[in-house]
Amino acid sequence: MANDIEMVRRVHRSSSVSIPMNALYQEENALVSHTGPLLRVTSRITPSGDTSCIEQENGMIHQITMDDNGNRRNEHLLRSGPLGLCNDPNCVVCPAVYKTKRATNCQVDNKNNNVNGETEQWAWKSFSFLCPYLPIMNPHTGVVQKWNRCFVIFCLLAVFVDPLFFFLFRTQQDNMCIVLNWSFAIVIAIVRSVTDFVYLLHMLLQFRLAYVNPESRVVGAGDFVAEPKKIALHYLRGYFLLDLYNVFPLPQVIILFVIPRYLGSSAANYAKNLIRAVVLLQYIPRIYRFFPLLAGESTSGFIFESSWVNFIINLLLFVLAGHVVGSCWYLFGLQRVNQCLHEACSGSNVKYCNMFIDCGRGNNINLFNSKGESWQDWRNNGNASACFTTTGSFQYGVYQQAVLLTAERSIIRRYLYSLFWGFLQISTMAGNLAPSYFEGEVLFVMAIVGLGLLLFALLIGNMQNFLQGLERRKLEMQLRRRDVEQWMRHRRLPEELRRQVRQAERFSWAATRGVDERELMENLPDDLQREIRRHFFKFLKNVRIFSQMDEPLLDAIYEKLIPKIFIGGSHIVYKGGPLEKMLFIVRGKLESIGEDGIPAPLSEGDVCGEELLSWCLEHFSISKHGGEGKIKLPITQLLSSRTVRCLTNVEAFALRAADLEDVTALFARVLRNPKVKGEMRSKSPYWRTIAAIRIQVAWRYRQKQRQLKRASSSGSGHGSVHPSL
Repeated sequence: MANDIEMVRRVHRSSSVSIPMNALYQEENALVSHTGPLLRVTSRITPSGDTSCIEQENGMIHQITMDDNGNRRNEHLLRSGPLGLCNDPNCVVCPAVYKTKRATNCQVDNKNNNVNGETEQWAWKSFSFLCPYLPIMNPHTGVVQKWNRCFVIFCLLAVFVDPLFFFLFRTQQDNMCIVLNWSFAIVIAIVRSVTDFVYLLHMLLQFRLAYVNPESRVVGAGDFVAEPKKIALHYLRGYFLLDLYNVFPLPQVIILFVIPRYLGSSAANYAKNLIRAVVLLQYIPRIYRFFPLLAGESTSGFIFESSWVNFIINLLLFVLAGHVVGSCWYLFGLQRVNQCLHEACSGSNVKYCNMFIDCGRGNNINLFNSKGESWQDWRNNGNASACFTTTGSFQYGVYQQAVLLTAERSIIRRYLYSLFWGFLQISTMAGNLAPSYFEGEVLFVMAIVGLGLLLFALLIGNMQNFLQGLERRKLEMQLRRRDVEQWMRHRRLPEELRRQVRQAERFSWAATRGVDERELMENLPDDLQREIRRHFFKFLKNVRIFSQMDEPLLDAIYEKLIPKIFIGGSHIVYKGGPLEKMLFIVRGKLESIGEDGIPAPLSEGDVCGEELLSWCLEHFSISKHGGEGKIKLPITQLLSSRTVRCLTNVEAFALRAADLEDVTALFARVLRNPKVKGEMRSKSPYWRTIAAIRIQVAWRYRQKQRQLKRASSSGSGHGSVHPSL
């Protein structure tokens, strides 16, 4: 009875408690852990026969339960943005266990499968063999992203290979027939088989790739569906049939099985028609499935994030368009030559001329010689010979240059010239083409014009935007320099000041490249900003006062730092001038000249104006009720006792006095720490100077007191001797 009772235990955690991430997620460079209230539901296994799954790893049981709707739920699964991570290191549904080997024992109720339908049962049984070898994968993991990049490369190879089937055929001008290049056909069939195998692996991956539930995208990034059965059905109801049609090796079947077995060695004409139909019918759906990947997008986001890679992809797509147009132009030109030969055969009295047009693999010449005078009459036929000239009565239209090209023996020559012709027509949008009255030829030219316009609007536009993006920063710099020059002329600045302004502008551009770091940081998550600042300002802990401070106080100081740039020869602080900021030097060399006139060098990692922090922290006040009050700074400002001058161009971060006031107001309690007080008073240059001055004053006062005491003692001694005299 106790086993039939479902017990639910809810455990809430504070948002301040971080969830430990496991070390098994090795493919990711950075993990974003989920924080917030957690809900953990644990249910017992009921012996009623419902679908459930108990997965065991390293002796620990991980329960997978089914809700009221039949959905599979993982008791440890937490959603963290697009990653879908889990805080349980033994989870078998989340992608955190890619590197572990686990034993899975799943029990599926046949009655439940019958209720869900025969399709679901067939899908589950057909692809359940993948469970022991391939776990459920998160589409945002590094492994899947790398596979997508490799798959895009194979997609490019696949769409380049298919039009090469058109170059298997050529004409023999001497024999006036069509020939099939069988050795090249075998090579193309093998390459196509390799790409189809990669496509098949990608299909199998879709059965183990989690997807985002569309209904959960109303708020946030959505929830991942990690149930293998649902993933399989989602793919089966989606693009599975189209992918199955695309991956089927139709050209290989025709070349390796249909042609040798059913058509024989003299079937070049029939093979040409079959391959043309199969490649064109299968090429369009393959482009439909490949184009989103070639454009750099997938269900898991952008595949290529680099601008240069996207530029290369766009360039390859342009090459692909020229490749397809040129290959189709060659094939259609071959078709027109074939039609011309058939018309010449119909207008002649040559016997067996239809058989003479098809030379098969080029080894049918001996068979044709056995036909006697018919073969010689066909070779000497004037109408057939006119099919290989552009001055004959047959109208080739835009295929005139393809007539002699089809008679070339070299495949490289035929392909390169066809590729050139495709590039030329796409670039000019078929502006120099004059088609004949043949309907197919007119439609082909119209398709070239439409494709050229599409490429100009999409690919060429993307490439232009990319090139403009590379020059955008440079253009902004030029515009800013022009504005600065106009401003200096308007204000009539002297030439020396103009030179310094130009130098400062050049150094500022070289240091920042026109990027506003503060604006860039504001768009990042708060915790990521904090980690980046800690990385930037590691040298801040070298400051003696900061070495004893806690991370929260340092993070508050990091947020107030402002980047500053100084050119060589400029003065940052003057002796006797107000000290309004602290400077943390990142790059460059300075010199600090104190009251004694001795220069002290400053370089990377040093601090200028450290006494300002000590001065601000020493002038805080605490209310009588024990709470921290506002800092009450004196009316007079702190004056600098030294002069700081830049020897070279300097990059630094500044901390203003007003920001120091805010920081010390929030973290005034830190001053109660004896270590901080000791560091502030004993090692600060400001307090060292004050201590030295006070010691000197006390020492001089002590010396004067001694002199007065000696003088008084000597005077009293002379007064006591005089009466005795």
